Amino acid sequence: MAKQLETFLERLDQANNQADLQASAEDLRTILKVDHVVYHWVSTTGEQYGCGTYAPDWVQRYIEKDYIRTDPVVLGCYQRFHPVDWKRLDWSTKSARDFRREAIEYGVGNQGFSIPIRGPKGQFALFTVSHNCEDAVWAKFAEDHHRDLILIAHGFNQKALEFEGAAQSGPKQSLSPRETDAMTLLAVGYSRAQVAQSLAISEHTLRVYIESARFKLGAMNTTHAVARAMSQGHIVV
Repeated sequence: MAKQLETFLERLDQANNQADLQASAEDLRTILKVDHVVYHWVSTTGEQYGCGTYAPDWVQRYIEKDYIRTDPVVLGCYQRFHPVDWKRLDWSTKSARDFRREAIEYGVGNQGFSIPIRGPKGQFALFTVSHNCEDAVWAKFAEDHHRDLILIAHGFNQKALEFEGAAQSGPKQSLSPRETDAMTLLAVGYSRAQVAQSLAISEHTLRVYIESARFKLGAMNTTHAVARAMSQGHIVV
């Protein structure tokens, strides 16, 4: 699985348009063996785009009912900065329960894990994987893959930013893919040991990436580097 995901990230980095992102979402669903993979973003100009594997009739239903304004996943993630399991969201209202029941009827799945992402100039995105299974099975999946999913979500979002031109408007001295991954995981609260484990590198190698990123960003320390990487659009969390 680790090798498959590494190869997937390399292919994702070669994506040139939204059709490539759609193909990537479909490939990732097969690799992870889940029912659905979805990436949805709102550009800096307020335009909405999406790619994913939900059934077309559910997508049409979602648009017709304007569910984006009431979807508990969207509302809950917009208030958060960290990944969240759907079970931790607020499903207490009747409208939320009705929405969940309808989504399950359309094959969305009874389990989900979503990663909210914020980029420069108000860009907001949401990366989601969903599946139909027992709680214990899903808990194991989330435990095994949540770090990989954060990196993948970041990869999708970087491509989206490139497509709308925001990435090119940032600083000319860009971070390398490994430096970006390291800064991203540090930004969401992982320790250096956890980052090294997630990237399958030694802590010594990780320090090299961090120091290189710090130098490029003109930062005084790691915390300052993470802050600058976020403010300048190098990473999104």
